[in-house]
Amino acid sequence: MLPLRDLNPTIHTPVATWGVIGLNALAWVFIQGMGMDAPMAESLCRYGLIPADLFGTAPLDAAIPVTENLACTLENSHPLPTLLSHMFMHGGWFHIITNMWFLYIFGDNVEDAMGPVRFIVFYLLCGLAAAVTQLMADSNALIPMVGASGAIGGVLGAYARLYPQVRVVTLVPIGFYFTQLELPAIAMLGYWFFLQLAGGIPALAGAGGGVAFWAHIGGFLAGLVLVGLLRRPDEA
Repeated sequence: MLPLRDLNPTIHTPVATWGVIGLNALAWVFIQGMGMDAPMAESLCRYGLIPADLFGTAPLDAAIPVTENLACTLENSHPLPTLLSHMFMHGGWFHIITNMWFLYIFGDNVEDAMGPVRFIVFYLLCGLAAAVTQLMADSNALIPMVGASGAIGGVLGAYARLYPQVRVVTLVPIGFYFTQLELPAIAMLGYWFFLQLAGGIPALAGAGGGVAFWAHIGGFLAGLVLVGLLRRPDEA
């Protein structure tokens, strides 16, 4: 299912949401070279979160698979800043477009409930919670973790708590055809969360296919909790 729009009017201009989308776009263009092999490989190795590097369990000469044909080593690595930088890197066009689309649809109303400054704090905390959850699930991984998905998972969790009955116009596949349905946010986002669990449980046994499902789960749960702490008092 793909959300097309929500039927939830925005009160304030979502400057923080647009700012985050802009930063991700700038990183994709100017740091990652819009997916070209050389800048992509360098960005994933330098700014991606590599669990084994963070915990110091990977040898310095270990080959880190960053693209299908390229790898790098961990010499002169600085893993701690990647807890933040990985949130602004992506693995391909589909990855960044889908992430930014979800943020575009659901971020504005969550920002409305918090204000821009609290929303930025919330977004980064959800991203960190997502990273910690993924690190706990696979602390020895050598594959770089990148993407805003964990932080955006927090936005989805917050939206599910704030606006569970708001209708979301969703593109739903039925066989070879697609139709549009208006679903309650709790149904659409609950289905998304179920998909993450369905992928995350096998991933614990090493069958995750490189997708950081537990980051999505951790971000979503963090969003459910943190929105209660960071929403504006007049929105409580």
